[in-house]
Amino acid sequence: MRRLSASTAVSLAVVAVTLAGTLVAGLRSEQSAGVLDVVLPIVSCGALLLRRRLPVTSLIVIVVAVSAYYPLARFDGPLVVLLFVALYTAADQGRLAAAIATGAAVLLAMGFGEAHGSRHVDNGTFGAITGWVVAAIAFGGVTRNRRAYLQEAQRRALDAEHSKEEEARRRASEERLRIARELHDVLGHNISMINVQASAALHGLARRPEKAEAALRTIKETSKDTLRQLRTTLGVLRQVDEDAPTRPADSLARLPDLVAASGLEVAVEPSGPLDAVPTEVDLAAARIIKESLTNVARHSGTTKATLSVSNASGNLLIRVEDDGPGATYTEGSGFGLQGMRERAAALGGDLEAGPRPEGGFRVVARLPLNGVR
Repeated sequence: MRRLSASTAVSLAVVAVTLAGTLVAGLRSEQSAGVLDVVLPIVSCGALLLRRRLPVTSLIVIVVAVSAYYPLARFDGPLVVLLFVALYTAADQGRLAAAIATGAAVLLAMGFGEAHGSRHVDNGTFGAITGWVVAAIAFGGVTRNRRAYLQEAQRRALDAEHSKEEEARRRASEERLRIARELHDVLGHNISMINVQASAALHGLARRPEKAEAALRTIKETSKDTLRQLRTTLGVLRQVDEDAPTRPADSLARLPDLVAASGLEVAVEPSGPLDAVPTEVDLAAARIIKESLTNVARHSGTTKATLSVSNASGNLLIRVEDDGPGATYTEGSGFGLQGMRERAAALGGDLEAGPRPEGGFRVVARLPLNGVR
């Protein structure tokens, strides 16, 4: 069963009260009911039921019916309540000018009639009706403005959410692009070196057995094809003809420089050999350390941090902690965290980040040294 809307329920309640009041007024009256005592309440109540669809039309019909009812009908029912509701509805539906004009016309006509004809209400009642007319129009305008404000706030919230999602996708794309560039630099350099060395060996082994020569030729051709395929695959992500970077790539070998660049007082705790780490793991580790220290400097509210890097049990473990009072970033929502997690996952590892129980923030990454995906 379809449920009634709040507006329809209010309309039905007002109609029921009005008809009941009119019936009671008729029972109390010593006169018999006339045609207008029946027709005008029914017409005005029917018009009220259409107040949301046709606010101005409903208002005009009710004004005409109420204006005719009190001077001409024999009973004194509460039809004026319908007028107040209709004025409110017109203002609430954005027909404020029509509501003001109609309300002013009703009050002027009522005042003129009271001044030049027989009096139907006293001054106190006239003042009360005037107050209710003004209040109904004002309340309708307020509710419309409030509804418009809430709708605008909701629209802005949705826009902000969409912007946040777009920003997250953009940051993720930038992070993947940076990873692709690093991959291109590392593999491109290594394969180029293989190609050069294989060419030199081939030239020096011209008098060696044919099998060795064939093997070297295979190395040379394979490395050349691999380099071409790599450039083709990653060419859409990078302009391969751009100038070579002059700054050395981030690396654990440059760990002091990474720490110094953060501007923090970092207690570094290395453990195990860090010079034999695979290149892709080395790059990922350096990036994670750099991003973590950057987040500490920006958001933690402290200038101190602790960095632990250990090589044990076939994994490179990284731990960055701070004890700052600030919320470094909400767990799982930071764009930097998203990029770091992608780096760790790309190598078959994982990364956890979140507030510490004793205060501050912690980032822990595990990067496998063997079996890199």
